[in-house]
Amino acid sequence: QVQLVESGGGLVQAGGSLRLSCAVSGRTFSSLDMGWFRQAPGKEREFVARISWSGASSYSADSVKGRFTISRDNAKNTVYLQMNILKPEDTAVYYCAADRTGWGLNFRMRTEYDYWGQGTQVTVSS
Repeated sequence: QVQLVESGGGLVQAGGSLRLSCAVSGRTFSSLDMGWFRQAPGKEREFVARISWSGASSYSADSVKGRFTISRDNAKNTVYLQMNILKPEDTAVYYCAADRTGWGLNFRMRTEYDYWGQGTQVTVSS
């Protein structure tokens, strides 16, 4: 069984920064592609970013491109989401997810991910 534990959420003013972390255990971390999703109240869970098992490839949603950066440290079994220039519309619960089957065409869909964390709240005040 794979466990994912997010941390680093909190309350920040617009224009500020936060770094989310997701610690992974229970499976060889370096074999997993990792993603971040978020869910705002009353909205569907949406894709934010993804990084390949090696860290060589990554992709971010247009809504966060240029502001958010996904990275990973395979020695620490941890994936990160650096969030800069935060906006009130970034307010959401952020979820870490792991995909054991590799990078497919539907990588932005929730159904592509096999394991999920419990989420961490990010609130951006205006």
